[in-house]
Amino acid sequence: METRDEQAVGTFIERFASVLTDAGFARMPARIFTALLATDSGRLTAAELAEVLQVSPAAVSGAVRYLVQLNLVSREREPGSRRDRYRVHDDVWYEAAVRRDQMLIRWESSLREGVTALGADSPAGARMAESLAFFEFMREELPSLLTRWHTRRAELRSGGAAPQGQS
Repeated sequence: METRDEQAVGTFIERFASVLTDAGFARMPARIFTALLATDSGRLTAAELAEVLQVSPAAVSGAVRYLVQLNLVSREREPGSRRDRYRVHDDVWYEAAVRRDQMLIRWESSLREGVTALGADSPAGARMAESLAFFEFMREELPSLLTRWHTRRAELRSGGAAPQGQS
C-alpha cells in the first residue's frame, strides 16, 4: 500500500474546501466535509477532525451540526463508547442531487408566483418565466441524469471505465 504525503493531503483539503466555499459553503463545514471525503474510512471523531484541521473541537461541533442538517454527514455512536464518529455517505453527491429535486420544486412554485405578480408580458415577468422554465427542465432531466450516474458508478466500481480526465 502506498504511503500518503500528509502535506499534500492537507493542501488538497484546503484547496477543495476553498472551492466549496466559493460555491456557497461556510468555510469550516467545507473543510470538515472535505477532510471526511479524504479519509479512507469516511469516518472521524470530533477530536480527529480537530487534529487533522488544526482547529478547536468547538469549531468542529458547530460545523458538523450544520453538515448533519444538510444530510451530508451523519453522526454515529460506536457501541460501548461515548464518542461520536461523523461519517460522510458513500453516495453523498447522489443524495445531494435527490434533495435538490425538492428544492427545485420550491423554487418553481416561488417563480410561478413571481410571474403572476410581475405579469408574464413584462420584462421582469419574462425573466421569471424563463427562470421557471429552466428549473422545470432541470427537474425533468434530473431523474435521467441520476440513472445514468448509477450506471457510470457501477462501471467505475467494476473497473470498466476510468473517470473523465483519466486514462
